Amino acid sequence: MPPTFAQLGVPESICRALERNGIHKPFEIQAAVIADAMDGRDICGRAPTGSGKTLAFGIPLIADVGQARPRRPRALILSPTRELADQIASELRSISGPITVEAVYGGVGYTNQRKQLQKGVDILVACPGRLEDLINQRAVSLHETDQVVIDEADRMADMGFLPAVRRILDQTNSERQTVMFSATLDNDVAKLTRDYQHRPVTHEVGDATPDVRSADHRFWTVEKTERVDVCANVISTAGPTIVFCRTRHGSDRLARQLSQRGVNAAAIHGGHAQNRRTRTLREFTDGRVEALIATDVAARGIHVDSVACVIHFDPPEDHKAYLHRSGRTARAGQTGLVVSLVQNGQHADAKKVQQRLGLLQPITSPDSIDGHTAPSRPHRPHHPRPEGRDKQKPNSKPQGRDKQKPNSKPKGRGNQSGRQGQNRNGQRSNHRPQGRPQQQKGRKPRSRASSR
Repeated sequence: MPPTFAQLGVPESICRALERNGIHKPFEIQAAVIADAMDGRDICGRAPTGSGKTLAFGIPLIADVGQARPRRPRALILSPTRELADQIASELRSISGPITVEAVYGGVGYTNQRKQLQKGVDILVACPGRLEDLINQRAVSLHETDQVVIDEADRMADMGFLPAVRRILDQTNSERQTVMFSATLDNDVAKLTRDYQHRPVTHEVGDATPDVRSADHRFWTVEKTERVDVCANVISTAGPTIVFCRTRHGSDRLARQLSQRGVNAAAIHGGHAQNRRTRTLREFTDGRVEALIATDVAARGIHVDSVACVIHFDPPEDHKAYLHRSGRTARAGQTGLVVSLVQNGQHADAKKVQQRLGLLQPITSPDSIDGHTAPSRPHRPHHPRPEGRDKQKPNSKPQGRDKQKPNSKPKGRGNQSGRQGQNRNGQRSNHRPQGRPQQQKGRKPRSRASSR
């Protein structure tokens, strides 16, 4: 029988906050990591997306973090993308009590981030680029940061962030605790472990390679001119869907085309302002948008539960991209559907992807998906918007550049803390359409100085 959070040494105040959020038992990665992390040990963890690793490293941080002085955070979480940084901060705030958690990333102005850092931030969630900018502006110093988490280190490597990660680690307290999570623990990630961790404990959960069999994979031959209609039909039948396109322009165009066909769709990519990307992702999470049209880069920060379907509108670059895209569905034991729209001339590439992943499905004409059951989403109470705001004008033309009216009604089917004893019991609100999202040691001496 797995241990409870209390048996793992989690403070009672944090346990109560978890229970209020409907979290009563630790996931496998949490049960494996929390006790060692709270003992102040360095940890090297491998866990798939959706396994609960945010709370695996977040609970020990909230339980043990020291109080920060202005511009000197005590704990740092490094994230590869803005969306992931925002989601981590949101999830931790829901159980953090009096502990302050703030996120800094690019795509937005510096003013508010500087103000928050000046007030004092106990746990700082940051993307490497913006954090280095703020360091250079002397808006933040990491000399008192003695707890560091590197989340999704393999993606940091893929996106070219590891040199920045090394520069940032070199500025933190040399006796820090370093926790690192990655889908793979070899190559550049192994070098990071060698240079910046001290006798780390390794915890691995799940398969090193995601199990593609957890989803229902379909490969359909579809003419180029028929793809939009087929895509609309799948979304209306399957439920909440993420559609992958190759380019930003293609994402915007497809969102418009789907909206014209009665599908509540919105695009998300690096060409959009951060507040727009945050709003779009929140609307998809809340169920107000049926289909999220995404590029591969933007999708790295998308971690949403209960995605019923993934559509490869444009083919993935290779089998790794196929795995990453498809992993947005069939998570945490749920079912999912993955549909690849294969045009004439793309069959050979599709077959190569299938062979690398051991997928034996034939490439067929579009077939029925009526038997597919979409995963249920948590109920989110409806809060009407102020009268007159975002009101749809009669006979208005479809919105350009995938701008989605928040009140548009889809025609198709829409559908885991504060210091111990100091928890202020802040809860997460999963349904607020506006404003800032309310999301979820002992010190050991190091036997050697930090490398570099």
